[in-house]
Amino acid sequence: MSCGKPHRTDCREVLAEVYLYLDLECAEERRLLIRHHLDECGPCLREYGLEQEVKALVARCCGNETAPEQLRERLRVRLTELVVFETSESRELAD
Repeated sequence: MSCGKPHRTDCREVLAEVYLYLDLECAEERRLLIRHHLDECGPCLREYGLEQEVKALVARCCGNETAPEQLRERLRVRLTELVVFETSESRELAD
């Protein structure tokens, strides 16, 4: 996903890290860059809102259970792959 506007932090990078941002698992400097991007990029902010809702739903359904670190890492990798695939597919359609 990309809104087509130039940003200091690329839309793909922001969306690839949105779960790290939501979970407060990224460095403060990175959090500030992502927050700034979300403040100025409507499409990413909408996507962030969707991700936030999914996270809240999972938290309600799973209670205090925590996924094993190995599973969390596999999910991060898979989500990154999906964002990259979506972005490259969008570029191909635009060309």
